[in-house]
Order: sequence, then C-alpha cells, then structure tokens
Amino acid sequence: MAKLLQVNQLRTTFATSTGLVRAVDGVSWDVDEGETVALVGESGCGKSVSALSIMRLITPPAGRIESGEILFKGRDLLRLSEEEMRAVRGREIAMIFQEPMTSLNPVLTIGRQLTEGIEIHLGAQPPAARARAIELLAMVGISDPERRLSQYPHHFSGGMRQRMMIAMALACNPSLILADEPTTALDVTIQAQILELMRDLSRRLGVAMLIITHNLGVVARYADRVNVMYAGRIIEQATATELYAHPRHPYTLGLLRSVPRLDEPRRARLDPIEGQPPDLTRLPTGCAFLPRCKYRVERCAEAPQLAPVDAAGHQAACWEAANIAAGSPVTA
Repeated sequence: MAKLLQVNQLRTTFATSTGLVRAVDGVSWDVDEGETVALVGESGCGKSVSALSIMRLITPPAGRIESGEILFKGRDLLRLSEEEMRAVRGREIAMIFQEPMTSLNPVLTIGRQLTEGIEIHLGAQPPAARARAIELLAMVGISDPERRLSQYPHHFSGGMRQRMMIAMALACNPSLILADEPTTALDVTIQAQILELMRDLSRRLGVAMLIITHNLGVVARYADRVNVMYAGRIIEQATATELYAHPRHPYTLGLLRSVPRLDEPRRARLDPIEGQPPDLTRLPTGCAFLPRCKYRVERCAEAPQLAPVDAAGHQAACWEAANIAAGSPVTA
C-alpha cells in the first residue's frame, strides 16, 4: 500500500517565559492510503501540535516548526508557499478540531460554512454548492438537511455540531482527515455514533484518517496502527492488535493497566501511572519516562531510540522491552 503521509524527524517548539517548550521532538510516522492510524498519549504530549504542524497552523513567532519533513503525496508541505498550503487545507487534507463550538463561526449559517470551501476549492457555483451541502448533511445523519442550512451552530446539539464538522471535512473529497479528539465533549452514546459514522465514511469513501485520542477503547476498535507519544516523542509503534497483545514500553503498559476491563473481576483495582508528566522545558537527558518507570535500570540515563522488537514492525524506545514482554518488571 502506498504511503500517503510521511512525517520525518519533525520538531516543533514554542518560546515561553519559562523556556523553550519542545512540544514535538523529532517524531517520525506515516499513514498509508485508506488507513486509520491513531496517535495516543496523555494531555500535553504533543499529539495536537503534531496535527497542527501538518496543517502548517503553528503561529510564529511563539510557535515554530524547526526542522523535519512532512511528505504528503511526495511533496514536502514545509516547503510550500502559504498560497500553495491554502490549496491543500480542506481540499486534500481536512481537520476535525477538538471542540466544534469554538471551531465553527457563530455568526455564519451552517449552509455558508459548508458551501464556502466547496466554492473555493472545487469552483462550484452557489446552487451546486448548496446541493452538495444538503447531500453532506444527509450523509452524516442530520435530518431535514435543507432546513438546517439556514440555522446557526448554536441551534445544533453537541453531537450535531460534531457531525457538521465531519461534513465540512468531507466536503471537498480529501485524501486524509486529521481528527483531533473528535468525541471529547460528547457523552458515550453519541461518541459511539460519531466514531461508527467516521469509520463507515472512511471505508466507503476511501479516506485515510489520523485519530488523535487518549481513549484506548477508540484505538482498539477503529485504528489499524498506533503511535504512542510521551513528552513530545514517539515511544512505541505497532499494529493495534499487536500493541494490545504485547505492549513493549512501560508507558504503554501503564496506559493499558489503568483502563477498566470487563473481563477482570470487579474487585481488581486499576494500576495508575505514578508521578506527573515531565516539564517540556526541562526534559531529562535520558529517558523522559524514567522518574515514573517501574522498569528503570542504570542504562535509562541514556535516552533510548525507537528500535524493532520483533519481525512484525513493532518498535519501542525502551532498554527493557524484552523484560516488559516477559512481564517481569525491574523495580527500583
């Protein structure tokens, strides 16, 4: 399968009053055509900044993409002019932002926000753009779509606004959709409906997806491959099946053990990850997870790099990956 997106050694930083924040620190990953890839990690690990870097929405001078490559269909997005990049946003790569109420314009109608991109990117005339907008609203399960076009975002419920965001993302038939925590503000029933809708549309239309989430249940059900982030770096990469069956990094193992399981006795207690995430302005020289790790050894003072742990493409940045696979933690 052909590579649609390749991110190579991407570094994005933010200048703050307390120092330079290395939000994305040399990450590399890819997405194949028609594939669903997950980017997983706790808040502040660099997931959203990675997506915003792909869209070139990091605002200077505070934020800056320092180095790396973002190859989309063979073109390096970091080398495109702003005008060329505007032609990519929405047309070839679309993004579903984290909170639809703050992403949608409150003073523009639903219809105008849907038709604007269609008219700009596809050159459609207003009647054709309106017909496409009605088709999109129906496609994402919004009833009476023609009447809805004249309404405003505050007339929509949270689930309907999220469906509207999906419709906007699909409007110009993009090849890739970046979904940044697409169900954060929704209750679990609506979350399931939205995620099923996204999966169905992705498969039916052949659109590749990057799902950014901290919800491991979402990853298990919807992702083909998974990248686990911690402190701005990718610390494990594997297929979703392999990651759940054989986690090879202590952080991934901690994430899995901190999730309730229906196949465990009710009396079983969750195993939380101790400690706090590191300060990204003062990262340690060795492994960033070292202060919280139950597997730490003396060698962890040296930062491990992603390395293969089996022949199936599973990679982990941990010196103790073999011990983690054996289930025998080395406690400090």
